[in-house]
Amino acid sequence: MEEKLGFTLFPGTLNVELTREGTSMREMLKGEGGFAIMPASGYCTARLFRAKLGGVKCGVVFPQIAGYPVDVVELVSSVNLREKSCLFDGSQVEVEVTF
Repeated sequence: MEEKLGFTLFPGTLNVELTREGTSMREMLKGEGGFAIMPASGYCTARLFRAKLGGVKCGVVFPQIAGYPVDVVELVSSVNLREKSCLFDGSQVEVEVTF
């Protein structure tokens, strides 16, 4: 993922629960590019999109695993997004997917 995003990943992800509109956008992105992630053993495959959260470069990860909630995505970044953006459980965020 690091080579596709252009930065070293902070360990861990920020899980984001999508609104109904966000879930619809996620469905539209399924066939719209991004990067296929074929990870090491023990991890699931995923689709990865470049994005920004409050001006901070990040990646949106759509895990491709049976039973994974369709209204949740994971964000990866070079920084702790929760701390950098002063987020807490229930915070509303806007993620801008870039192509």
